Amino acid sequence: MPVSMAVNQNIVELEYAVRGPIPQRAAELARAGRRTIPCNIGNPQALGQSPITFYRQVLSFLEAPTALARERRFRGAFDANSSAFLGVDESDFVDPWVIEYCEKMLGHLGSGIGAYTDSNGPAFIREAVAGFIDRRDGADSGSGVPADPDSIFLTNGASEAVRFIIDLLISDAADGIMIPIPQYPLYSATIKKAGGAQVEYHPDEEKGWTLDRAILDDAICRARDRSITVKAIVIINPANPTGAILPAEGALEVVDFAEENRLAIIADEVYQDNLYGAEFVSFAKLVGKRDIPLFSLHSTSKGFHGECGRRGGYVEIRNPIDIEGADVRLRDLFFKQASVALCSNTTGQALTYIMVTPPPEGSPPHGRYQREKETILSALQDKATMIREAFEEMREVECFGRTGAMYLFPRLGRLPGGKTDFDYCMALLEETGLCTVNGSGFGQRPGTHHLRIAFLPPKEMLDQVLPDWIAFHNAYVQ
Repeated sequence: MPVSMAVNQNIVELEYAVRGPIPQRAAELARAGRRTIPCNIGNPQALGQSPITFYRQVLSFLEAPTALARERRFRGAFDANSSAFLGVDESDFVDPWVIEYCEKMLGHLGSGIGAYTDSNGPAFIREAVAGFIDRRDGADSGSGVPADPDSIFLTNGASEAVRFIIDLLISDAADGIMIPIPQYPLYSATIKKAGGAQVEYHPDEEKGWTLDRAILDDAICRARDRSITVKAIVIINPANPTGAILPAEGALEVVDFAEENRLAIIADEVYQDNLYGAEFVSFAKLVGKRDIPLFSLHSTSKGFHGECGRRGGYVEIRNPIDIEGADVRLRDLFFKQASVALCSNTTGQALTYIMVTPPPEGSPPHGRYQREKETILSALQDKATMIREAFEEMREVECFGRTGAMYLFPRLGRLPGGKTDFDYCMALLEETGLCTVNGSGFGQRPGTHHLRIAFLPPKEMLDQVLPDWIAFHNAYVQ
């Protein structure tokens, strides 16, 4: 007879819709030979997005450093007598600038990428991240607050940073974290696992998922009526799942709100490159010299990079909170959490460095890097436009706000009696192979129905599946 024992009920009860029943059913269909299109998660390379050449060149040499000397020898031989190399030209060689870049990185790493690093990541990478933040926010020109490399931690993607932060902030069941609804389920799941309280606030969908102060004040008042101590507010900008881009005035409302209520801000900014013509303003820049605790997250998984499997990311801490009842700094506690796993994976660390120190203007690889970046972002925008145009042919489907991140979150205004958006998404998968996520998996206002789709499939695939989706929808809701 199997042994029975009690386990952590918080883990039993937590949910993670982007890997939930609908994607699991999609996996069953794929194993049975059915074509499925995985739009349930922001995983660009799974749907054919090409990696950035510069990233992969550098990573390949870091994995096999002996190839650097071989590349130099072959290039030297070619330069001395190119006629001896039939069918070979300069494009077959890695540019010497890239070779030098790799050699400098290996010199900083010392032991290569097969050894443990400092728990918070190598100093030279954290310094490079700080430089990236300063350039992005204008602090390198003296107009802002410079980033501190010692307050930057390299993590296994931004998700690990979220877990570090929430595990630290939640000290008992009465501690709450404010999260937007709809939200990325990482936050609700991590709060649940930590045993804290989820405090929901609802951006205004029909105004493009925008925020105003009344929304925030109402949410914190309701939490306090439940005797919840609110510790922090999460902002995902650009947003996941809605794709909404928070205007600067809305972000300033959040900063003022956090300051007046003595809250930390958790700024999830992993989609800061996915703007498609809009302007991104970081919370680090908006907070400036104000004494507001801020945790800023970034990742190599999104943007135009799409290197999800590498699990590269960082968190920057500004104006850290004081720790009650202990003579210890927040930075020390973060270091302790990171030390439990010894360090984040070194390939992700290296990719984070590459992300924040791309080929500068005037360097030989810069032109190709820029072309690849612009091609990816332009294609993402075009694919979002294709899907939004398809919504216009679906009965009572509306999609609010401008396009950002990698997602659209249309509202399904009509469903058959007794049916939910989960039922709709499961039927859509069975009928067309298109794997989306039901809106209820992210949270939504009662009485509304949505779905989230990642606009990542190739245009040719969308040309095939969108007519099927339109036909399915209009038949399903009639």
